[in-house]
Amino acid sequence: MKELICIVCPKGCHLKVDEEKGFAVTGNACPRGAEYGKLELTNPTRVVTSTVRCEGGAHPRCPVKTDRAVPKGKIFEVMAALEGIALSAPVAVGQVVLENVCGTGANVVATREFLFLERKRNQKEL
Repeated sequence: MKELICIVCPKGCHLKVDEEKGFAVTGNACPRGAEYGKLELTNPTRVVTSTVRCEGGAHPRCPVKTDRAVPKGKIFEVMAALEGIALSAPVAVGQVVLENVCGTGANVVATREFLFLERKRNQKEL
């Protein structure tokens, strides 16, 4: 019997998952908690959030996330794939940064808009 705290909603139900009885879940207040408990033990997944380099924008890094959960065992592989990514402004919210990351079927998308930032000319150049 495994004990988990459900993260599907803020209620945080204390779940008990019986692996010997087909991953039967108790302690859940809703059906989503039962589904979470079973999946957490059979196929745990997570949405990955990170940042990538961004050139020509107001900030040097752009926040990104996977558009769906990826297998927990692939998180470090996904993070390694993001290391070599460099965007150029402008960047739109929802813009696909990396398709089908590590064969997971998930895309990495930008979660913030980055407009092109014109660099002010040096006063000596004028």
